[in-house]
Amino acid sequence: MQHVFIVGSKGIPANYGGYETFVEKLTENQVSPDIKYHVACAVDSLDEVGEFEHNGAHCFNVLRRPVGAARAIFYDIDALKWCIAYIEKNHVEHPIVYVLACRIGPFFGKYVKKIHALGGEVFVNPDGHEWKRAKWSAPVRKYWKVSERGMVKRADLMVCDSKNIEKYIRKEYADLIPKTTFIAYGADVKRSSLADNDPKFTGWLTEKGLKPFDYYLVVGRFVPENNYETMIREFMASGSKRDFALVTGVDEAFLADLEQKTHFKGDPRIKFVGTVYDQELLKKIREQAYGYFHGHEVGGTNPSLLEALASTRLNLLLDVGFNREVAESSSLYWTKESGDLASLIEHADVMGENEIDVLDEASASVIRNRYSWRYITDTYEDLFLGKK
Repeated sequence: MQHVFIVGSKGIPANYGGYETFVEKLTENQVSPDIKYHVACAVDSLDEVGEFEHNGAHCFNVLRRPVGAARAIFYDIDALKWCIAYIEKNHVEHPIVYVLACRIGPFFGKYVKKIHALGGEVFVNPDGHEWKRAKWSAPVRKYWKVSERGMVKRADLMVCDSKNIEKYIRKEYADLIPKTTFIAYGADVKRSSLADNDPKFTGWLTEKGLKPFDYYLVVGRFVPENNYETMIREFMASGSKRDFALVTGVDEAFLADLEQKTHFKGDPRIKFVGTVYDQELLKKIREQAYGYFHGHEVGGTNPSLLEALASTRLNLLLDVGFNREVAESSSLYWTKESGDLASLIEHADVMGENEIDVLDEASASVIRNRYSWRYITDTYEDLFLGKK
């Protein structure tokens, strides 16, 4: 039996987040009887500390210490300590510990040595360029970069969910001669279970003042590096008669800054519609959007991009390597140059049904062939069982 310990997600059952969804799908779609997953789950109360089973995985709750911004670092370290103690106590042979994200680089070596001494290996998923994210202060961004190097240096394998990230790891840390492999993030290829006339969906549209196939959509974290300012400014500059629905939780300070820069509140087409946690409803909202905007420029294979390619007929993506790598010729591309996206929106508005159908089939094919959760799960099982 190959025991695989997963550290770094908030845990399962997944309520939100890319890593959480990944672990949910990895365990939900497990085929091999020769793998046993152990998943660290974050809790905020001592009363919740304990163990349980989900999707056949052994889950263990780890208390997140109330230490502010550093709590994610302590959570990962405490989860690693738990894994090591479990491996020792149960005499687990050749365990694999898979750490998601590069938060604990300065402390990583100590725990890797212990795992190696127990006959185990340590894999790391570097996520994206966390050290580039605008939400972090300069000292925190510096810590992320130092931490990333520390984890690349000590990991037995870096599992990258983007070929561009893999290329970056190999080039940036060439002196460390890192061992890497590429396994993408996955997407759900099934259509929404909601009918077009389901009250849950039609009620949501009515509440938000939207009509089927008459709105552009974006779904994602409300952070500057996802280029909300560019998308809003360019949409306002376009002559589109459609609406622009933004499914996101809002940070009031960032929202106020956007209003000051763009005055979007004066444009009735711009509609911040809040978050949607019902996955079937969100899928339906994607399916019935006229088009989807994707402005992410920091990170690897982005979950919201995959979901859009799987569900939305027409996708307009920021032209960066991560996005082109995934979507290839199945989407339209824009730059941050003034007027570029506005022009593309006006072009998209008058595209013929046949043109859109071709792109729709191409994007769905990309997901079916390279990013379905079945394919991703099978690839991970091959990796963990030494077949990849």
